[in-house]
Amino acid sequence: MKSGYFYKMKKILLLHVLLIFACTDDEGNPCVYEPTLTTEAATDITENSATLNGIIAIESENCDVPNNTEQGFVYSTEIQPTLADFQVNVNGTNISTTVEGLESNTTYYVRAFLTNTIGDFYGEEIDFTTEEEITGSCDGAPYPSIVYGTQEWTVENACHISYRDGTPIPEVTDATEWESLTTGAWAYFYNDPTKPRLYNWYAVMGIHDTDPNTPNKEFAPEGWHVPSDTEWTTLEEYLIANGYNYNGTTTENRIAKAMASITGWNTSTMTGAIGNDQSLNNDSGFNAFPEGGRNDDGSFYLERSGAVFWSSTEGNTNSAWNRALTSNNDALNGTSNRKQDGFSVRFVRD
Repeated sequence: MKSGYFYKMKKILLLHVLLIFACTDDEGNPCVYEPTLTTEAATDITENSATLNGIIAIESENCDVPNNTEQGFVYSTEIQPTLADFQVNVNGTNISTTVEGLESNTTYYVRAFLTNTIGDFYGEEIDFTTEEEITGSCDGAPYPSIVYGTQEWTVENACHISYRDGTPIPEVTDATEWESLTTGAWAYFYNDPTKPRLYNWYAVMGIHDTDPNTPNKEFAPEGWHVPSDTEWTTLEEYLIANGYNYNGTTTENRIAKAMASITGWNTSTMTGAIGNDQSLNNDSGFNAFPEGGRNDDGSFYLERSGAVFWSSTEGNTNSAWNRALTSNNDALNGTSNRKQDGFSVRFVRD
């Protein structure tokens, strides 16, 4: 019979527990129970979920298999989590599981665990921090959106000042500095905090430093992305085919009025133009305001006369594609501008 045991705990990058029992087998060899628990770094971290990873290996010599074994991970917002905290069971040696329902922008502490009739054993503690939640609209509410055919689009311009992981996007007011940028930045129109935010293309693409080996950040909130030029074309074709041209036709591109807000635009006498009888605008609910833009030289333009939206599609080394609405035009136009330019941004659901 086993009359007792002692153990030795050795802490390095993992937890190594050695249990030697006083009993022996028929040849006089002692019973050795040796679990090794490794808690590895969490991966795929989002605002409310993360994947926990670890290794649980057991060497057992001359021992009976312990009863009631459970293993997996324990986690908490407090250090040194135990079985009294959140527990998720995972079988196997190389173990991995995704936990959901986490709080955004919160640090969690995790340990691999093993428990049985012999005792409770834990791996070294690791920690991770969930991403900051980007609610989107400036009042803190989620971005409003509308479904157009197979796509769901936000119908309010982006206005956040950090990437999805919480990394700040710098505000750049100086024109000379703006002109020389090759990384993400934003600015208020005319550098006036009462006016809308405009973003250069580098911000839209998450290019946050000058190291080409550094992964780009995500600009859009979780579940959304910046539309490609092709996705803009899909929206355009849907609106045309479904009667959103100002004259009710389903050919050619005459959808500007249906996409523009009912106020804020310079007036126009051109038939079908956005600025001609603005009360007839915004049949589609896209609600584009004429928030203007910032040139690559740092100057501002198009206030009350234009709304320009970036796409994620590069034109060439220096330029990228966008879509523009102007007060004296009846069409949504595709153009290519320098990446340093500052424009508005909308999102499409993943």
